[in-house]
Amino acid sequence: MPSPRFDLLILGGGLAGGLCALALRQRRPDLRVGLVEPGERIGGNHLWSFFESDIAASDRPLIEPLVSHRWPAYGVTFPDYQRRIAEPYRTIESESLDRVVRTTLPLECIVRASAVSATATSATLDSGEALTALAVLDCRGGKAEGLTCGWQKFAGQLLEVRRGHGLREPIVMDATVDQADGYRFIYALPFDADHVFVEDTYYSDTPDLDPASLQERIAAYSSAQGWTVGLVSREEFGQLPVVTGGDFERFWPVGDPVARAGVRGGFFHPLTSYSLPEAVRFASWLANEAPLDDLAAETRRRAQRHWRNSTFDRLLARMLFRAADPPERYRVLQRFYRLPAPLIARFYSGRSTMADRVRILAGRPPVSVTRAFRVMLERV
Repeated sequence: MPSPRFDLLILGGGLAGGLCALALRQRRPDLRVGLVEPGERIGGNHLWSFFESDIAASDRPLIEPLVSHRWPAYGVTFPDYQRRIAEPYRTIESESLDRVVRTTLPLECIVRASAVSATATSATLDSGEALTALAVLDCRGGKAEGLTCGWQKFAGQLLEVRRGHGLREPIVMDATVDQADGYRFIYALPFDADHVFVEDTYYSDTPDLDPASLQERIAAYSSAQGWTVGLVSREEFGQLPVVTGGDFERFWPVGDPVARAGVRGGFFHPLTSYSLPEAVRFASWLANEAPLDDLAAETRRRAQRHWRNSTFDRLLARMLFRAADPPERYRVLQRFYRLPAPLIARFYSGRSTMADRVRILAGRPPVSVTRAFRVMLERV
């Protein structure tokens, strides 16, 4: 039999796939790594933001070359409360991921194609060509079988603001906007004095998305700030799962022969849909361990641990969706942001301690007490 073309074949060149390829190239240059991506750009058209504390010091050499924008702090604003948190905040543009991956991987290792099927050691492309490897890692986006979800939906635009927007640091949540559709907030990243990326985000019970209405809401918010908007140079839309419950065994059945990473493997925060910290940790683990002879089983075990460790976060997601009517959901986050900054940082990175969890739930809930207890007693 002919030798496999690659040691590892990664399907999907999004954040998870790109980081795995970079980590392996950086730490295991002896391995032949292939990356299959149908789009023109590795990473597509996305921004990924994170708190500096999300990334272990040992993993910063992997992520630092990708960072496009840096700030020393960020702010949140709610109807009854606002706060500046001195936690360094970072943003990666997909253009940076594309550039670094293409300058790091040999040209012949990046295959522009769609994988239409996969086994543990091969993938069939839309052209009919079959690529072989010692192991295949599937990073082609989400799978929802067995999961119970709400949705985080958004539209974002990079706005040129004539005469400047006046922001010096990111606003991670501005929840002073209309809350009729569910928990909604504006997210604003000042890239320079005249350009700000504005995202309208809301939590909803359904995945349907109306891009035109979200564009109108961004325009209305910009007008309310007194901004005169010129060119809109970037735009993205999305619907992200907020996992409130489910059956891991249905999501990832025992014996599934194909290894998974990224959202496809469930490696994201159930409440925030935040995937970058887990993507970095997974890529680092993969490069350090390189368990290619049993990759499907090893990645499933890692995903199962993440599922168990995320039980509390799924409870909070249920609280957000079921213990409060849509116009009142902001109260859950408003109360959360009064907690100590280190606790908030650990929550976002998916590393809440038992003491953190007790602190989050302590005291009178900011929503219906009866409904909150009913949610806490649910068996899911």
